Amino acid sequence: MGTTQDYFDFLRNIYFFRDLSDEAVKEIATMCTEEEFGPGEVIFLENARAEKFYVVMSGQVEVWKDYQRDDADLLAVHGKGHLFGEMALVDDLPRSATVKARTQVRVVYLARNEFAQVLEKNPRIAISIVRSLSAMVRTSNESFVEDLRRRNAKLEEAYAELKAAQNELLRAERFSNLGKFSSMILHDIRNPISILKGYGEMISMHHTDAERVSKYARSVVREAERINHFAGELLDYSRGEIRLNMNIVSLDNLIENLRTYIGDSFASREITIESDVRYREPTILDEERMLRVLINLADNARKAMRRSGVLSIIVERRGDIVVFEISDTGEGMSDAVRERIFEPFYSSAKDGGTGLGMLVVKNIVEAHDGDLDVESTVGVGTKVTIRLPVRS
Repeated sequence: MGTTQDYFDFLRNIYFFRDLSDEAVKEIATMCTEEEFGPGEVIFLENARAEKFYVVMSGQVEVWKDYQRDDADLLAVHGKGHLFGEMALVDDLPRSATVKARTQVRVVYLARNEFAQVLEKNPRIAISIVRSLSAMVRTSNESFVEDLRRRNAKLEEAYAELKAAQNELLRAERFSNLGKFSSMILHDIRNPISILKGYGEMISMHHTDAERVSKYARSVVREAERINHFAGELLDYSRGEIRLNMNIVSLDNLIENLRTYIGDSFASREITIESDVRYREPTILDEERMLRVLINLADNARKAMRRSGVLSIIVERRGDIVVFEISDTGEGMSDAVRERIFEPFYSSAKDGGTGLGMLVVKNIVEAHDGDLDVESTVGVGTKVTIRLPVRS
C-alpha cells in the first residue's frame, strides 16, 4: 500500500488536478484509499449505486455496456492516470456501465462523501470534471462510430455474399425449371406435330377435293397456333416479365377471335360456347396477350368438361373497370388444387399441358394493372373473374 506522499506525487501529475494548489492536492491525498483487483474482476456493475470515484494507479480497466448480455459492447480501456466512476457521483444516478480489471490493477478512490467535500472546497475540480466528461463522450463517440463502421462493413460484405448466393440460386432454379419446362414442351408438342403431319398427308392424298383441303388446312393453322402458343408461354416465362403492346381493341372482335380459335375443339366435345359482350366501347389492351389469357382459360374449361357442357363468357363495365367472367360447367377444383394453380409447372389436368397456363394468365392480367379471382366447386364448375382498368 502507498503512503499519503505517494498518493500526492501520483495525483499531482494527473490532468484532473492540475489546476489545484499543492495544499488542495495534499488534502485530497489524505482522503484516498488504495484498492487492488485481479484480471477479470468486476470493480462495479452497471445500474449499481455509485459510491466511489476511482483513479488508475497501474494496470488497465475495461468499460463495458450491457456487460451481462451476449451482445455486450466494449466502450473503452483505461490505463494509468485515468479516472472512472465520477459521472454517477456527479448526476447521482446508477452506474451507466460496468468496469472490470483487464490486468492486475491498483486504484485509489474517494468515497461519495469525500468526493462531495472535494467539490465543495475546490470548484475548479468541476471544470476538470466537465473536461473529463467531454473527453469521455468524444472517446465513446469515436469508439461507437468506429464500431458502427466496422459492423456496417461486415453487414455490406454479408449482404453482397447473400445477394450473390441468392442470384446463383435463382439462376440455378430458373435453369432447372427451364429444363423441366423444355421436357414438358417436347412431350406436349408431339401431339400437334403428329396432327400436322397427318393433315399434311391427308391434304396430299385429297389435293383434288377442295372442301377437304380447306378443312384440313384450317386444322393445320389451328395446330400451328397451338405450337406458337406453347412457344409464347416459354418466352414469357424465360423473360420473367410481360412486355405489353397496347392498342385500341374491339372487345366484340376479341371474343369473336376466341370463338374462332376454340370453336372446332369445343364442338368436337359437344361443348356450347355462350358469349355476351355488354360493353362495346373501344378499349386499350394488348390484344394478343388478352386473347392468350382467354384461350388459356377456355382450354382449362374444355379439359374440365370432358364431353358436353357450357362455357360462358360475359364482358361488361362496372364503374371504371372492365370485367371478364369466364365460367364452365366442368368438374371443378378442390381447395387444395385451387391454391396451387398459379405455381409454375403445376397441372392437375389429365390431358397434359405446360403447367404455365394460369401463371401466364395472372402475369398478363397484372401487367395490365388488373386482378383476378378464381371460384370453383367440385362437381359444379369454375368461374374466373378478371378486372381491368378502363383505358379508352
